[in-house]
Amino acid sequence: MSLQDFAMAVMDSTMAAFPRPTPDRAALERCKLISHRGEHDNKTVMENTLQAFDAAQAAGVWGIECDIRWTADLVPVICHDPSPARIFGTTIELSALTFDQLRTRVPDIPSLEEVLQTFGGANHLMLELKAEPSPNPTRQREILRSLLAPFTPATDFHMLALDPTLFKPLDFLPSESFFPVAEINVNTISKRAIAGGYGGMGGHYLLLTNRVKKSHDAHGQRLGTGFPSSKNTLFRELNRGIEWIFSNDAVALQRIRDDYLQR
Repeated sequence: MSLQDFAMAVMDSTMAAFPRPTPDRAALERCKLISHRGEHDNKTVMENTLQAFDAAQAAGVWGIECDIRWTADLVPVICHDPSPARIFGTTIELSALTFDQLRTRVPDIPSLEEVLQTFGGANHLMLELKAEPSPNPTRQREILRSLLAPFTPATDFHMLALDPTLFKPLDFLPSESFFPVAEINVNTISKRAIAGGYGGMGGHYLLLTNRVKKSHDAHGQRLGTGFPSSKNTLFRELNRGIEWIFSNDAVALQRIRDDYLQR
């Protein structure tokens, strides 16, 4: 765990200890939870797999976030890291394997096409582009255009990226379907999102302050905050008008939200 991740984890634990007022019914109804890499523990259910996405969908979670990378034969697949090593123990990089080779070695890594066919239109998909070399940008653009063509941008899916320049080749999509994500560079990403007419921006809930929210509200943009994991942090976000909430515990938060709606 990096120092930044450790600091965030400590702060999250502290914030979770503070009781929050129950959000009003309208805020609970507006709440749209997004399962970050699906419902996973990386022991029995691995991240970014159809099984992880199935679990989120079965619990009624609105959105699914996943990461796009490319095989050697230019098949977009769902994996966070350049190599499956961290999750599946296979050290060779995805870009060195054809899709058939990858399917033989790590059958649980799905293709983007499989995810779109299974969950597209039923769940809102947050598709994160990962920064990596593009061996054939024109061909890759056309592959994404073809796969996404059956779906409505900004309604069925958004494209995410830590680096907004990754959106540039996707000129077949409207700007409101782009959703850059900040790490600690909140001001820079905020300015880029507003200037680009994007759908909004994402980032850690402690860094996307009310000042940032007010700025994006003025431009009709949303904030997507991560990664609440407790009732108190969920309620904190809902009480300040956040609708899109990315979480590694989306199923548990969905149950909390549904329970309070039934009271």
